[in-house]
Amino acid sequence: MQHPILSVRNLVVEIPTRHGILRPVDQVSYDIHAGEILGVVGESGAGKSMTGNAVIGLLDRPARITSGEILLSGEPIHNKRPDELRRLRGKTMGMIFQDPLTSLNPLLTVGEQLTETIQEHLNVSNAEAQDRAVAALEEVGIPAARARINSYPHEFSGGMRQRVVIALALCAEPDLIIADEPTTALDVSVQAQIIALLKRLCRERGVAVMLVTHDMGVIAEAADRVAVMYAGRLAELGPVRDVLTTARHPYTSGLMASTPLASQGQKRLRQIPGSMPRLGNLPQGCAFSPRCEFAQDKCRANPTPHIQDGDGRAACWFPLSANSEQEVDA
Repeated sequence: MQHPILSVRNLVVEIPTRHGILRPVDQVSYDIHAGEILGVVGESGAGKSMTGNAVIGLLDRPARITSGEILLSGEPIHNKRPDELRRLRGKTMGMIFQDPLTSLNPLLTVGEQLTETIQEHLNVSNAEAQDRAVAALEEVGIPAARARINSYPHEFSGGMRQRVVIALALCAEPDLIIADEPTTALDVSVQAQIIALLKRLCRERGVAVMLVTHDMGVIAEAADRVAVMYAGRLAELGPVRDVLTTARHPYTSGLMASTPLASQGQKRLRQIPGSMPRLGNLPQGCAFSPRCEFAQDKCRANPTPHIQDGDGRAACWFPLSANSEQEVDA
């Protein structure tokens, strides 16, 4: 069987502070295969972006990976030196950030930035790099690409800039793309275009995509599978249709119930009571138990079981739509 493009195994990221060790990512495991989009969703502070930054080697100090593995096409990369990871970024792994202006140099034309990236990672001449840059802009839907290649980032609209960033992430033909909130700053119609573009490029090129977002609508539209994160841990993992229609973790169910579609006909949106605990003050047992209407004594006393990829289950002692006899073994 072919290796997944990305395998994350029991990943732990820790941040040392004066008050103790914080774990923004705690025993996270999942795979992403070629041509697949894995959506990673959760509230702010759930550990979504931190997981993506750990994968691509962009953790800000003092955050560091303390245990677990990250495998890229079967090769461990979690223990590589910064200079080795720098060579992988762009060529094997690409990144799409939320704000395209943070990814683009305002003093260089988009063509200069694309050709520089292409020549950094591919052994091609300047003329071929120029042709590849034009082709990359055409592929992501930039009109009159050969004329616009000499334009500066500020001369593009927000949606067009995000397309340029996608072209920049894909121009060296990577196997994996980490897309961190790529549609948040865009209006709804442009969001739909960017999602459609990511899906098409994923299928045509066979790229594996980790799509980080807080928007369940984006997950439903774009992802093949979804990983729901809460307080640094995976709460639920499985095919997007199964998770969104028959959520087994109470947190996932609460997220779905708080969307406008699920609250139609009501004066106010439903909401999950309370807020996510601070990493330095996690409750004993399940981190979600103080907010969970189904929590029992076992939940408050025992940490939840960890999810292993492939089983499509919830990290919950009493998953929804399950009988009490179906409790998970620790």
